[in-house]
Amino acid sequence: MGVDVLVVGAGPTGLALGVDLARRGVDALVVERGEGLTPGSRGKGLQPRTMEVLDDLGVLDDIRAAGGDYPVGMIWQDGRRVGEHQMFDPAEPTEDSPYNAPWMVPQWRTQEILHARLTGLGGRVAFGREVVAVAQDEDAVTVEFASGPPVRARYVVAADGGRSAVRHALGIAMTGETVDPDPVLVADVRITGLDRDNWHVFPPREDTGGGFMAICPLAGTEDFQLVAQFPDGTPVDTSPDGVRKVFAARSHLAADAVTEVRWVSDFRPRAALADRFRAGRVFLAGDAAHIHSPAGGQGLNTSVQDAYNLGWKLAAVLGGEAPVSLLDTYEEERLPVAADVLGLSTRIHRGEARRGGETRQLGLGYRGSSLALETRTDLPEEALRAGDRAPDGTLDGVRLFDLFRGAHWTLLTVGTDTEPPVLPGVRTARIGSYEWYGTGVFLVRPDGYVGWAGTDARDLREYAAAVGLSTG
Repeated sequence: MGVDVLVVGAGPTGLALGVDLARRGVDALVVERGEGLTPGSRGKGLQPRTMEVLDDLGVLDDIRAAGGDYPVGMIWQDGRRVGEHQMFDPAEPTEDSPYNAPWMVPQWRTQEILHARLTGLGGRVAFGREVVAVAQDEDAVTVEFASGPPVRARYVVAADGGRSAVRHALGIAMTGETVDPDPVLVADVRITGLDRDNWHVFPPREDTGGGFMAICPLAGTEDFQLVAQFPDGTPVDTSPDGVRKVFAARSHLAADAVTEVRWVSDFRPRAALADRFRAGRVFLAGDAAHIHSPAGGQGLNTSVQDAYNLGWKLAAVLGGEAPVSLLDTYEEERLPVAADVLGLSTRIHRGEARRGGETRQLGLGYRGSSLALETRTDLPEEALRAGDRAPDGTLDGVRLFDLFRGAHWTLLTVGTDTEPPVLPGVRTARIGSYEWYGTGVFLVRPDGYVGWAGTDARDLREYAAAVGLSTG
């Protein structure tokens, strides 16, 4: 069997990439070692930048309907409520950034929504396909499975998690550290006796000899996510009885208040970064490339944005519009971002940083990338530049995110009468001066970042040709 792109792993990363490739008409196959989508709430927070990505991928309405805002934290002591705790620094939506706070959706539900979108676009997911060998030559990659025929693909994307079989097959190392030696239990449970208006926090107690416990109602479901920390070296009992025992020991409720244990896992928080994000025709994305502490809700979000960065580049190269060298910019752009976000996740876990503006990921960008060409000079420090995320806004009856939405590039002329060149397949618009853009001409990439910025649009022809845009 042959395809253009084989995506290994049907988690949020692989499914988001599958959606992006399917809407671009790329012949892609997503494979998953499990017999179905992975259960469990796992990464439950979608950051504002990821909400913008999901808007572009056509699933935002479903994501909004499936989730909800994070509740206020409530600290308990000896069966009494002793105070509220704000989990995230508050922020108001602004015209340039319509999503202002994390949106809670259990990971299993996010996966269902992306899977439905993928199949609706004609995409495919093959379950029960465990990778056992990867070999590549100058033309393609051959992937073999524990069962079923091998697949030969022009490119392969490893989105198969922190224990990535593809990464191991390629011999790519990960460099990292244990963020916290204390093991953590996480479970999706049904509970009686706790309200769903608060994220219930039970601080460590000396009489239990254990760590904290937090019980968070999972928006859009009847479930709670239970998270409990244990001292280093403590064996973690992941059986239903073990979950109930921890719950009873650390809360004021009895064990039978946990009426159902629906999913359970355990882990030790760590941070690790792959030494490379690419080996020939194989790319690493998501947890296969970077492993985060769950503190701050950065892992899933960084992973989805890996997919968003790579999808349009693969499509442009496979379609013959862009040179193969465009694919070099995936590692160039995403590895530094992943490294920075890993550091943020670790600082939040250790109490050295707050869940504030950085965690929303709206400020992440690619100013240092070879794809970011800023031709203007003497810009003020706050000016929008090539490499930055292109802000939203509604001007002259045009909403910019509506203009950007889709698989195309966008040429935006702001506050100037310069006549833009005709670039086939590029959507164009002219608006008056807008504080978030200033004045200039902006060529916005398919993933919503400014690729080229200048004052005379005639100067962008060379850049357009280099990224696969026809100049007529």
